[in-house]
Amino acid sequence: MSSPFSLIKLLRQSLALAPWDLCKVFGNAEGGQMWAGVWELFHPSGVALMNGSGLHDSLKGEKDARQNGHEEADPGDDGNDQEVIVIQDTGFTVKICAPGIEPFSLQVSPQEMVQEIHQVLMDREDTCHRTCFSLQLDGNVLDNFAELKTIEGLQEGSLLKVVEEPYTVREARIHVRHIRDLLKSLDPSDAFNGVDCNSLSFLSVFTEGDLGDSGKRKKKGTEMEQIDCTPPEHILPGSKERPLCALQPQNRDWKPLQCLKVLTMSGWNPPPGNRKMHGDLMYLYVITVEDRHVSITASTRGFYLNQSTAYNFNPKPANPSFLSHSLVELLNQISPTFKKNFSALQKKRVQRHPFERIATPFQVYSWTAPQAEHAMDCVRAEDAYTSRLGYEEHIPGQTRDWNEELQTTRELPRKNLPERLLRERAIFKVHSDFTAAATRGAMAVIDGNVMAINPSEETKMQMFIWNNIFFSLGFDVRDHYKDFGGDVAAYVAPTNDLNGVRTYNAVDVEGLYTLGTVVVDYRGYRVTAQSIIPGILEREQEQSVIYGSIDFGKTVVSHPKYLELLEKTSRPLKIQKHKVLNDKNEEVELCSSVECKGIIGNDGRHYILDLLRTFPPDLNFLPVEGEEMPEECKKMGFPKQHRHKLCCLRQELVDAFVEHRYLLFMKLAALQLMQQKANKQESSIALENGASPENGAADSKRPESEDGKIDDSVTGLDQVKELAETIASDEGTVDPKSREVIRNACKAVGSISDTSFDIRFNPDIFSPGVRFPESSKEEVQDQKQLLKDAAAFLLSCQIPGLKIGISELITRSAKHIFKTYLQGVELSGLSAAISHFLNCFLSSFPNPIAHLPADELVSKKKNKKRKNRNLGNADNTAWASMTPQELWKNICSEAKNYFDFSLECENADQAAEVYNLQKITLLREISLKTGVQILLKEYNFDNRHKPTFTEEDILNIFPVVKHVNPKASDAFHFFQSGQAKVQQGFLKEGCELINEALNLFNNVYGAMHVEICACLRLLARLNYIMGDYSEALSNQQKAVLMSERVLGIEHPNTIQEYMHLALYCFANSQLSTALNLLYRARYLMLLVFGEDHPEMALLDNNIGLVLHGVMEYDLSLRFLENALAISSKYHGSKSLKVALSHHLVARVYESKAEFRSALQHEKEGYTIYKNQLGEHHEKTKESSEYLKYLTQQAVALQRTMNEIYKNGSNANIMPLKFTAPSMASVLEQLNIINGILFIPLSQKDLENLKAEVQRRQQLQESMKSGEQVEAEDKAVEEKEAEPSMPSAAIPLTQSSA
Repeated sequence: MSSPFSLIKLLRQSLALAPWDLCKVFGNAEGGQMWAGVWELFHPSGVALMNGSGLHDSLKGEKDARQNGHEEADPGDDGNDQEVIVIQDTGFTVKICAPGIEPFSLQVSPQEMVQEIHQVLMDREDTCHRTCFSLQLDGNVLDNFAELKTIEGLQEGSLLKVVEEPYTVREARIHVRHIRDLLKSLDPSDAFNGVDCNSLSFLSVFTEGDLGDSGKRKKKGTEMEQIDCTPPEHILPGSKERPLCALQPQNRDWKPLQCLKVLTMSGWNPPPGNRKMHGDLMYLYVITVEDRHVSITASTRGFYLNQSTAYNFNPKPANPSFLSHSLVELLNQISPTFKKNFSALQKKRVQRHPFERIATPFQVYSWTAPQAEHAMDCVRAEDAYTSRLGYEEHIPGQTRDWNEELQTTRELPRKNLPERLLRERAIFKVHSDFTAAATRGAMAVIDGNVMAINPSEETKMQMFIWNNIFFSLGFDVRDHYKDFGGDVAAYVAPTNDLNGVRTYNAVDVEGLYTLGTVVVDYRGYRVTAQSIIPGILEREQEQSVIYGSIDFGKTVVSHPKYLELLEKTSRPLKIQKHKVLNDKNEEVELCSSVECKGIIGNDGRHYILDLLRTFPPDLNFLPVEGEEMPEECKKMGFPKQHRHKLCCLRQELVDAFVEHRYLLFMKLAALQLMQQKANKQESSIALENGASPENGAADSKRPESEDGKIDDSVTGLDQVKELAETIASDEGTVDPKSREVIRNACKAVGSISDTSFDIRFNPDIFSPGVRFPESSKEEVQDQKQLLKDAAAFLLSCQIPGLKIGISELITRSAKHIFKTYLQGVELSGLSAAISHFLNCFLSSFPNPIAHLPADELVSKKKNKKRKNRNLGNADNTAWASMTPQELWKNICSEAKNYFDFSLECENADQAAEVYNLQKITLLREISLKTGVQILLKEYNFDNRHKPTFTEEDILNIFPVVKHVNPKASDAFHFFQSGQAKVQQGFLKEGCELINEALNLFNNVYGAMHVEICACLRLLARLNYIMGDYSEALSNQQKAVLMSERVLGIEHPNTIQEYMHLALYCFANSQLSTALNLLYRARYLMLLVFGEDHPEMALLDNNIGLVLHGVMEYDLSLRFLENALAISSKYHGSKSLKVALSHHLVARVYESKAEFRSALQHEKEGYTIYKNQLGEHHEKTKESSEYLKYLTQQAVALQRTMNEIYKNGSNANIMPLKFTAPSMASVLEQLNIINGILFIPLSQKDLENLKAEVQRRQQLQESMKSGEQVEAEDKAVEEKEAEPSMPSAAIPLTQSSA
């Protein structure tokens, strides 16, 4: 049995409050748990990879005890040798003795803290109702925050006693909250309502429980007859029905066993003085399922019944009073139903997969929800109406100082791995807490529940402070953005700023600080939430800013310390140091855009803010007078006028452009070196292999010892790299001609240095109002050219690889209109307004009428008063006059103005018809983009007699939150190294690295995170390739659960995870589960994309193959033929994918003994293979063999038929071979279509491959472009699949892995 601590540690990491400045120690009682986040975070000895710190271990058993000792030097900065820490984590067993139950054994680890045993006991079925207790060893109370290894006398077999402790008001409240959480543990309402980081998961509905346990049972029952393969009607190919209710199937466990009718705080709280002196802490009011109304006193000694009623206060104990230390024990005494149902509920709770119940780091919202009963909930009510600003009732010193927490965590030491893990974990935790608090605050601001700090100003200009967070609205205050597009620019600026914050945080320069920033879109408004620089509110902005400009470049100042700090970011961010002129015509040096402001806070830290121009402008949307754009841009009609001037290139584009230039630089230099060498040797030796300038990089100098095996490019590019490094290191050994080569190549690609490749952008080029000194004229000209080249690169190289999504275009345009539409709506009319908008957008009903709030509720007096509060300038009822015609006209003009795309449709029906769109998909897209939550039911969009939506169908409106995602850098490096190893064929080493990455990810993020999901998916794939199917299943199950929880139940990644899990279920002989999962994936695909999508071909091939395996031939053909049609449409009828599709269809026809159809399809496949790969390719030969076999079978069948016709019942019939496909052959085909190719290699091949790979790695580094190893390519070309398990396997995984 593996230690339950790994689970508890992750639970704690998921819920723990983070550390703040070192002098404060908080515990968080949220959710009934008091987590010791700060102590553990500041115990470096205990942080490192404790017990594998992985939920994956707790669920796997001890089979793969962590291997922390592999010597992977950290890919980080200082190459410190003391990087990898080995923890000999030898667990031991202690006995726990708790009141009322038999003593039990518990495995613990020396690195754990006493606090974690508390968590185990609060999660265990038989001790979960205790919260207020101490653990004692030989009569001594153990310190909660002590590590077990530091406790004297604690060893194998020690007896720990659970001793009940007296309550305080705080402990009593924690106890009640914990009991409420236990009662609600199976109730999904928090997930539907988007609170407390709960989210939905439906995997267990389709696997009927945990795959690990039930898998063993299912294995026995794989007889064909027992499998019901029929898919629901709506997921069959060609079905036009798109039901919505199937998206969130009702889980059996959700109809929770009712334990109590009501548990709430009594109106008699708080106890009067004389009762406090008797030990009364608070009063509860309970109605049992048997309808017994009781009043309960929580006292220092426990809980008992008192004699109060709803109207009479009598705190004396009732008779009998049943004094119990735990509320559950008391309720067990007074209600038999409670006793029975509570026990059953806890049994079910502990059976759920841990990933179904751990909180996610950021809130995920659901766009649909079933109709829910609104039940009474004392904790929820208390949370809503106390001034609970993010836990302050549990924290000494009231509200949290977010800025101090965010900056202090960044200042933690980071010299070695344990320190970095500690630091990143602290940063991540504070950040997720800050995001949650900022989101709540932004909603409170828009809902009108926060007082402005400048209440006398116009509503648009108001600013707010709540919970130590500063909130501003996305409007152009004081014409700040007048030259950039006014309100439109002011709306875009916060997201640009957030991208800047994200980038500077990623560079992570010591001594340079950014603000905590979260951008929240809610009810049509954009709110920016920022942490507050100490002292900023007491000073004028002009006094504070000592670097940058507060008026877009008219007045500019600089500061040597800021230049020093920003220069450290300039290389990774590709920002050029440059000079601008200020209002006095003086030169001022900057290393950022002019808008970037530097402010030294009262805490002495150097802050930068307003990072909206961190990236260079996109000139395609910034026409500048007198500037000529490159030909590629002009051909496509660029530059185009845009509604704001803040369009900038994404970081990914800048990186891609620089990489493109780097390859160009290497090729140019190699070509010149080659020509130089050719000139030298012209008289003596002709160039080998007839080099020609066309393949410049490839035909460079070859070493004399070369025997022709190595690609020429290796040495040519290596030589350039070596030369560039030598020049950069300033050694005088380089001959002038070689220097000239590098200088020419640098000039040609626009490098700012003439001795090495170094491309940087000046972010102030083309900024309105920024002037440059005469001395920089040439440099500015070069920079302008570089920006034009980048704009052209975007159009000619990057965009052709993208496909325009019409539904995306329509829903984005609709979102823009919806934003301003909502701003004119009062809170009381919100659901009516949203349903009216959706009717105009999607319903076929020609004239929907909006229902205004009932007149008697809108008193004239109140209206006058509220006018000022309404942030929009529209009339409060103007929204009601919108018509479908008007809305679609606006959508078309918005698509034209914003995206320059002409939509050919006047209403939803035309859009659906012309562009083959689904209304349900458009509904999902607009709901996700705007935060709307609708009722889960079947909507009839095509009814022309009544509107689709009513106001009862609008359940909620959620915020759409954008924030920075702090990264686990070491874990990410391990993950990338693991991926690289896997691609090179070193599976075992890759697997170890990925396992280590999983460890580190868990250490930083807790149990739930999208990067952990990617890690688990790759691990599962590796387990599968290495033949460990059950381990693959276990890891992929976690990946699916996590993807559902952190990305959403119908996110495209989740759909892919379902497909992978189905494959591993099939390999584990769980055929009906595999089909259920594939059917679920197809349903989700249909809902999200519709049938006409290239990925649908892969999904249908999977379904068809599994159905073929269970001999459902007709059904199988429906899916396989659909896949063939889709592949032909998207990949062309001559592609290899289509050839494979033909082969799969032919196999099913063969099984049906319809040989003519089988031959027809296989011939098509054969022709494609022959034309694409040539007659001698293995694939062509295989197809040819199969054609011969089919022909023989067809001839034999015809002969038999003739015999029957001729001789009737006396015919002498030879038995025909009608074979059901073997599971192995189906699995082989499944592997091929899912991109998992097994390549058999002998030991010698393997050694050659490893040598080749190592030799190639230098080239790969120099070119930075992770090209596939040549040997891999050859292997794929020569052999695409092998049924037997090879001596080594290389997974040529698709991008999804």
